[in-house]
Amino acid sequence: MENQTVAPDVLLLEGLKVSPQSHAATFVILLLIYIFIMMSNICLVFLISMERSLHQPMYLLFCNMSINDMFGSTVLIPRLLSDLLLPEAERFIHFIDCAIQAFCLHLNAATSHTVLIIMAFDRYVAICNPLRYVIIMTNRMVAKLSASAWVVSLVLVLILISLSVRLSRCRATISHPFCDNASLFKLSCESVLINNVYGLTFTTVLLGSSIGSVTLTYVKIAAVCVISKNKSLNSKALQTCVTHLVVYVIMFFSGILIILLHRFPYLSYERKLASILFHVVPPAMNVIIYGLQIKAVRQKLLILCLRKTAVSNVE
Repeated sequence: MENQTVAPDVLLLEGLKVSPQSHAATFVILLLIYIFIMMSNICLVFLISMERSLHQPMYLLFCNMSINDMFGSTVLIPRLLSDLLLPEAERFIHFIDCAIQAFCLHLNAATSHTVLIIMAFDRYVAICNPLRYVIIMTNRMVAKLSASAWVVSLVLVLILISLSVRLSRCRATISHPFCDNASLFKLSCESVLINNVYGLTFTTVLLGSSIGSVTLTYVKIAAVCVISKNKSLNSKALQTCVTHLVVYVIMFFSGILIILLHRFPYLSYERKLASILFHVVPPAMNVIIYGLQIKAVRQKLLILCLRKTAVSNVE
């Protein structure tokens, strides 16, 4: 396939490889998942923005997560759906579009970690220093922390992708369902030592700071709960922290699974499938975990449903 006559800046993208019998089912499932992710997250963001009682740091940070989930899903799923409608030999993508997709997907993954770090800090202040919570976690502080989460990720990922884009290309096939950094530098026959070193450093710093901050935060929260022996405090900690921890665990192990599968070349199909699930499952789960497990959001959704039912009955 790599010897096909195509324009220098046009690549052949492997896309999602499924049997002909599974094309329709795969397309419908992906489409329904995408619709669910978009509609549920839009509803959650709209609800939080419209209800003044939800204009609190924790819920504003939820908006960051929802926006990031919609961003990542939109970059990935529509392209997978369009590729499913094409024969494998006709799934072409321009190099610049491939680089943009890789940049956006890595930005989405990095921002997921930085936003969760900020959410862990928010829970730490709320539980371990409740009397100063209102003073520390002001709307201005939340805005600064949110902006920093995106900017730090943006800079780190921009360097990552720039190092791959600078390389000359001797191949024209992306052997992956979508474009990512590894796919970009594998197009080159040059030395990719710098790419590997920075990529390893990038992953180590991001995961290390993420794991370290979340672990430290929850150790301190657990210590406060044990020392206080306050049932009310413990109940609050459990209610507000479990959701955050579940989301983090799902995202962390989804990412670790991809890294581990890279060590086993003969499991390339499983690795490709895991890489898709990393960008699909957490966004679909986040809105359920955050939106339905949090009492304040459930109550607002219930009130809205009751209002709509009452209005329809009157009509």
